[in-house]
Amino acid sequence: MPKKGWTLLADGSVLTMDVKVAPNSEIYSPSAREWVTAGSTIVDLHSPSPDGCINYGPGGKLCYYPPGEIGPAILRPDGTVFATGSYTSGGLRGNTAIYDSLTGVWSVGPVFPNGDNAGDSFAVLLANGEVMVEGDSGTSYLFDGTNLTPGPYTPGSLMILPNGQVLVGGGTTEVYTSKGTYQTSWQPTISSYPSTVTRGSTYPISGTQFNGLSQAAAFGDELQTATNYPLVQITNNNTHHVFYARTHDHSTMGVATGSATVSTNFDVPASMETGASSLVVIANGIPSAAVSVTVQ
Repeated sequence: MPKKGWTLLADGSVLTMDVKVAPNSEIYSPSAREWVTAGSTIVDLHSPSPDGCINYGPGGKLCYYPPGEIGPAILRPDGTVFATGSYTSGGLRGNTAIYDSLTGVWSVGPVFPNGDNAGDSFAVLLANGEVMVEGDSGTSYLFDGTNLTPGPYTPGSLMILPNGQVLVGGGTTEVYTSKGTYQTSWQPTISSYPSTVTRGSTYPISGTQFNGLSQAAAFGDELQTATNYPLVQITNNNTHHVFYARTHDHSTMGVATGSATVSTNFDVPASMETGASSLVVIANGIPSAAVSVTVQ
């Protein structure tokens, strides 16, 4: 089956790169309920399918030709989407392209080093704003907005953890810590919260950028590890033990919501420790500034 991922943009629309009519791209508008072209990606990002005819239907008499694979795409804090490619008919090296969601213009990105590509692979947005994309070789590459350079060997699934590290799943579970850190403008902010909470109870909390600046993870047709939702973390000041409160009924799942006030509800764990604590809201592995709460 074709791998064709969807990337949520700041205005609520969804960007996708075609594999059947490459190098075309499309955007879905929820308000208009229709797909429109987003223009050519300029370079070919899809690979021809190696599967040939797949038989299906009664007696396997019908034939389906999969149109191929493509790499993941990640929305970055500056509003650009880094779209990666699988191998093309011209060789095993994958292309990349950059879509500026503010201007609607595509530009050519760097070609994968070492003859590698990202067909049917993982990518995540690091807390420092770089994109980590896993090549089919198992080597990951770091995109800083201009350059695509070889990084660590990460043969497995990639997922951003609440502390900003990357969890690498697969044969050997490991974590990756990126260099640098986030800009303060990328952090969630808390404007309204309860100063005292009771274990086992539910409370509202509001502020800005609770859903982060991106879904921050992409794969495609098999699975997703998106992080565009708020996590509420409560740390006891005395023991420094960390607890996570279940969040639900978010006011939005949109990304890069800017100065708009957003909210969610959190359930204080019934078994957590009481006393003076600090609370942060985390999105895309980036925490807000801490506020003080008393757990009783």
